[in-house]
Amino acid sequence: MALSSFTSWFDQPLSGQYYNEDHEAWRRALRSFVDKEISPFVEEWEEAETFPRELYKKAADIGLLQLGYPEAYGGIEKPDPFFDIVTCMELARAGGGGVHPSLNSHSIGMPPILAMGTEAMKARIVPEVISGEKISALAVTEPTGGSDVANLKTTARREGDHYIVNGSKTYITSGMRADYYTVAVRTGEEGRKGISLLLIEKDTPGFTQTALKKMGWWCSDTATLFFDDCRVPVENLIGVENKGFPGIMLNFNAERLGIIAFATGLAMVCMDEAVAWARERVTFGHRLMEHQVIRHKIAEMAKRILTSQAMMERTALQMQEGEVPVTELSLLKVHATETMEYCAREALQIFGGMGYMRGNKVERIYREVRVYAIGGGSEEIMRDLAARQLGL
Repeated sequence: MALSSFTSWFDQPLSGQYYNEDHEAWRRALRSFVDKEISPFVEEWEEAETFPRELYKKAADIGLLQLGYPEAYGGIEKPDPFFDIVTCMELARAGGGGVHPSLNSHSIGMPPILAMGTEAMKARIVPEVISGEKISALAVTEPTGGSDVANLKTTARREGDHYIVNGSKTYITSGMRADYYTVAVRTGEEGRKGISLLLIEKDTPGFTQTALKKMGWWCSDTATLFFDDCRVPVENLIGVENKGFPGIMLNFNAERLGIIAFATGLAMVCMDEAVAWARERVTFGHRLMEHQVIRHKIAEMAKRILTSQAMMERTALQMQEGEVPVTELSLLKVHATETMEYCAREALQIFGGMGYMRGNKVERIYREVRVYAIGGGSEEIMRDLAARQLGL
């Protein structure tokens, strides 16, 4: 990408080194969807702390929910991870808000089912979810240990043809409205070797939820889940008993690439908004953009965004070629979220008092900085994981 006569990051052409006509066509389709179905309503939905359930079917109508799922279940095969980057960055154009995490919660709830579930389970669940009829969620995090997945406490005891589940999960995206929950439970010994995955369906006796209020992502449905002698049929076991830990871990790389792309896209939105404001706003007889200190802030934003983007595309290429770039993904997640944080801070500073008012993209993104830095592996976890991968 060669930047010149800057108007918007999103007006820049996709790099021919990584993208082709199919990526561009998908970009145009998503842009039309976001401009029509999401952007005009984000602030209204944020204030209401929800968005209409019919948005799932509208997303399915353009193929968003089906992307990356087998054609046998009604999905659309995804040729490469660059489609994920295009998807996340176009959704980011709406300027934050909790739409995308809930709308795409199936992207973390469904992979273990696809990878480990029985054919009967996949044939029943996957088509309903990717058509927008039902909603899927992943339930791993617990109140007693966020990133410490191997030491989860929720138990599932085999009793005849059922598992009896007791415990709780928290910070669960789509926790209130989901129909299917992919739940990590302890069925065996302590540590990762005693973990299984169960498919728990909404309205199962003994299963209740409590909605949570958050700093950002207001319209994203987030909840704490409670299991009180919850009876789950044995056929709802995903994979093999006590072998569920790999199913939890297999999705982390794709999830982190998505977070990186979203964070980079939101950083771009912040810079776009700051540039537009600085070109119009007049202070002390001059437009803000005429002040060197403002131009330098924006140049620093561009520097950090370009760095994130270049490393993101290089890492996606490694993934496309079959590599598992754990070190790069870990460090890049930290870098991309730090870039987002910097751009949100400086954009809000350029906006001044207006940036502090609710109802604009910069204010909304500023509130959401920490969720990207924590979710999918905190900064601290990512740095330590990278250090261990490097043999340090």
